[in-house]
Amino acid sequence: MILATVVETLAQVLGTILLSPLYAGIMERLKATVEGRRGPSIFQPYYDITKLFKKEFLLPGNAGVLFIYGPYLVFSIYVIISFVIPVVYPRPVFLTPTVDFLGGALLFSLAAFIKVYEAMESSSNLVTLGVSRVLSFSYLGEATLFSVFIAVALITGTNNPYVTMEFVQSLGNYLLLPHISATVAFFMLWLFETGRLPLESSGLAEMGIIDDSLIYEYSGSRLSLLKWGSYMKSYLLGSVFLNVFMLPWGLLTGPLGAVLDLGIMFAKWIFLIVLTVVIETSLAKFRLFKVQDFLTVALVLSIISLILTVIDNG
Repeated sequence: MILATVVETLAQVLGTILLSPLYAGIMERLKATVEGRRGPSIFQPYYDITKLFKKEFLLPGNAGVLFIYGPYLVFSIYVIISFVIPVVYPRPVFLTPTVDFLGGALLFSLAAFIKVYEAMESSSNLVTLGVSRVLSFSYLGEATLFSVFIAVALITGTNNPYVTMEFVQSLGNYLLLPHISATVAFFMLWLFETGRLPLESSGLAEMGIIDDSLIYEYSGSRLSLLKWGSYMKSYLLGSVFLNVFMLPWGLLTGPLGAVLDLGIMFAKWIFLIVLTVVIETSLAKFRLFKVQDFLTVALVLSIISLILTVIDNG
């Protein structure tokens, strides 16, 4: 029994840590193919992580303690989250009973707070500009995340993501209007949180500097951990979207099932990657200030889901 739980836990946690860069690489390669470019290898994120780990870490003169150790904290938080939400295996594993949906949302918020605070400790003007933009958008993102999870909790009567996953596997529950609204809102949030919105410019260009600015002053192993953590964050949120909202079916149980679930999740992720690339490459690019409008729509959808759930329960 204990051995089976260990295998199931390792499949989920190691799947998150080791495979999350692969999905980022596949997405970038597919996007390049759609745009008519050759594109990087699907293993490019692994090459980048390895290369950065070998480089020297340069410390800005005014950096504080959190700037030095923050990347380790952020990475550790994402590892902890992989224990407590259904990102690979459909049954609870080690540590799962300690955190529910709202607890997971708080952990994501804690990681985001640490990233912002550690970035501010670099005292860089460019980073400060980026932080101001991150904060101007993140309050809508955090509100949407909590609203979606509260709505789902009201729909299913529990904050347990594994119970929620089983609940929405019923077609009748899956097609409930509150669940559909929450699904769309969470997908919009995922596009924002993972930097997949079709902005007019991306990266460190003036109009596109949002999340990338937070790691601008980092180098070496710390930068590697932050990039790796961003891949894990994308995988965690995307897997919650797939397993709890969009495609809650198909995952197997048992030690062998846990291993096979890695392949099943790969198939689900290919669906999400194709959907994301289609949206990212087909929609007209918009200016940075329109991000707030986008997130406002997501927040409104999550609130509508809440209202509809309350009405149905009333």
